[in-house]
Amino acid sequence: MGLNRRTFLLSAAATTASGALVRRAGAQPETFRANPAGGGPRILKSLKYGMIGEGESVADKFRVAKEAGFDGVEMDSPSQLDAEEVVAARDEVGIAIPGVVDSAHWGKPFNHPDETVRAEGRAALETALRDCKHFGGSTVLVVPAVVRKGMGYADAYKLSREEIGKLVPLAEELGIGIAFENVWNNFLLSPLEAARYVDEFESPNVGWYFDVGNIVNYAWPEQWIDVLGDRIMKLDVKEFSRAKRDNEGLWKGFGVEIGEGDCDWPAVNAALNRIGYRGWASAEVGGGDSGRLADIANRMDTVFAAQGDS
Repeated sequence: MGLNRRTFLLSAAATTASGALVRRAGAQPETFRANPAGGGPRILKSLKYGMIGEGESVADKFRVAKEAGFDGVEMDSPSQLDAEEVVAARDEVGIAIPGVVDSAHWGKPFNHPDETVRAEGRAALETALRDCKHFGGSTVLVVPAVVRKGMGYADAYKLSREEIGKLVPLAEELGIGIAFENVWNNFLLSPLEAARYVDEFESPNVGWYFDVGNIVNYAWPEQWIDVLGDRIMKLDVKEFSRAKRDNEGLWKGFGVEIGEGDCDWPAVNAALNRIGYRGWASAEVGGGDSGRLADIANRMDTVFAAQGDS
């Protein structure tokens, strides 16, 4: 007897659910996510360059970040900074640049209905990949698509796969990972779908940049970590308070310090342990002067020391 449509869809969903927990052949090389030294601390701390509110030159800012307790700084690309100054500052201060953030993915999304805009977004990602290689990083953080009125979900899936897929060969040639972040872009709203999306690129150079705080509004980070597994190349760190969201408004939920929101850090650590995660975690919160940055670094140390049961 042939399968009816309902039976087929249920069967496909069950297959996807179970298959998402099994990593495809050719998983991401450890270089994308592991401590480069293969030992030392389980988590290496970085922050976004724009968070550094003290210092005039790039070297000054890098020095402030290092003295505050950070192991690395993530840059934006494309940007107005001189790439050679960035590299020189990195070497002078002795701090890592673990990756870059694609600065154009919101304004020029890969699923934009205008082909010209999509091409501009693709060109920006190419620049980011090349800058990342030049800086000695290993990943480019990418928002894969943006779903909104007039930019439908199915088109977002298809167009972003096509546009980003055109640059996967370059990422493989350069040895750089394209790492998708979970953001409030109305796209890839479950970990099973997120895992499937990554796997359809069929490349070890495509993975996930998991933002712990962004998930708390509508899900539980440890559940996503368990499903995404070694697809996770890097972590973004922030907090979210459901109580502040409910009482003050959606975006007010981010108005809590790391360790003081609704993220269950022992559960997150337990999940990270289960997938064997060792590597970079980047703060993405309001920055400031050296004192503020030192407080952020200390908070990160505290939450990642909150070991779970496994």
